[in-house]
Amino acid sequence: MYLPLEEKMFHSFHAVATFTARLMAAALRCCWLVLLVWPLASQARVEFGALHGQADATVGCLFPLAGRAAIYGRDSIAGMKLALAELAAEAPPGKAPRLRILVEDDRSKASVATRIAESFISRDKARFLCGVVSSGVAQAVSRVARDRQVIMVGTDHASSRLTIEDFHRYYFRLSNDTYTSMAAGARYLADLQKKNNWRRLAFIGPDYDYGHIAWRDFEDSLNRAGVHYEMIGQLWPRLYEPDYTPYIAELLAAKPDVVVTALWGGDFIAFLKHAMSSGLLEKTRLANFDTGGNFDVLASLGDQLPTGLILSARHHNNWPDTARNRKFVEDFQRLEGRFPTYAAEGAYAGIMAIGRAMLLAGRHASNEKLIQTLEGLHMALPEDPEGYVSHIDPETHQIVQAQAIGEVVPNTAYPPAKVMLGRWVVYRAEELQPPLDLVRSRRARAHTDRSDFTRSTATPSPPIPTQ
Repeated sequence: MYLPLEEKMFHSFHAVATFTARLMAAALRCCWLVLLVWPLASQARVEFGALHGQADATVGCLFPLAGRAAIYGRDSIAGMKLALAELAAEAPPGKAPRLRILVEDDRSKASVATRIAESFISRDKARFLCGVVSSGVAQAVSRVARDRQVIMVGTDHASSRLTIEDFHRYYFRLSNDTYTSMAAGARYLADLQKKNNWRRLAFIGPDYDYGHIAWRDFEDSLNRAGVHYEMIGQLWPRLYEPDYTPYIAELLAAKPDVVVTALWGGDFIAFLKHAMSSGLLEKTRLANFDTGGNFDVLASLGDQLPTGLILSARHHNNWPDTARNRKFVEDFQRLEGRFPTYAAEGAYAGIMAIGRAMLLAGRHASNEKLIQTLEGLHMALPEDPEGYVSHIDPETHQIVQAQAIGEVVPNTAYPPAKVMLGRWVVYRAEELQPPLDLVRSRRARAHTDRSDFTRSTATPSPPIPTQ
């Protein structure tokens, strides 16, 4: 497997000790203070890593820590702890960047997240912002990062708008976005159409930026893949919708051959339960290419094997079957006593990127130097298949990764789940990037739209007084 120079350097520093020994040694070397509180409701911050006053940099992270999406925050914290341990273990003694990590509950609200991000920067002197699950919230935090010239490393939210139309040099994303997932999904459905000649398509997604951008990226990818279809309906339930019964009824009445959904987390679990009990999956294929294969979804199925279900996610516990991925999953399970959702690997990747950029550029490097280092940074990550190394695209600041799509199969190796994904179809990372002409055309169109909006809302100049 080819590894860039910096990756070879990191491999040469790897410790041979067990995970527990590495974590203890890292704690002694970096003077770590770990304070983890699992709140039942929105509470004060979580803080871990280097002590205040001893850190090379403070990283301010925003995640939901209560409610339906709280599992993403909890798993992200655990993933970041694993990254800190690995950074300390792989670097020469005393060379690992000392990171102080702060986590606060953004409550999945843009206004709350904006206040927290500003406080991280002003009060805590954060050099980096990190995390965020909701794409709508991420857009608000990204604007803070742009205006305050602080690097933001996104680890979970997926709207491609952040790296295309709303791109700015201070924003980077270390998990797959909607374009990646939907490009893979379009290729999967193109192949499926050759097998069963499906034609009628319906889409259901959450009624905010992530859902609408997911559909836009999917529509573009279907057209580029040469898929011919009849669009018979688009449904837009609100985020955290409590009852999907009317939406299921509409889908049953429309009789699609394929339903593609961008619902995620607890929303997708609730929708899937309604879909199975209503008999929808006996009449159509249901696909979720971005989040549907997450571990919490699979665990919720019990021993059921729904027919017609096509799923993927941003990380899988059982794919790829590589030493790196097995180690990551085992380390997480040892640390937390359970198996991770994909949020853990995204947060792990985010902290690894920050740490490696600081190691390469220097602990006290300028933002300019850190940005240059992050652009094009190569990192072998748990979700990389053998022979491939993830890297950050300098044009979009989006990490470039392969994607696997699978079907539900019996598998009891990851309790409490009794099913996992299998029968994988894997798509190369290079096939899933947005074409450069699409990136530039969307950015140009967004710039024109913003300019038109600015002109239309500008206060007219007062008339010139006459003599």
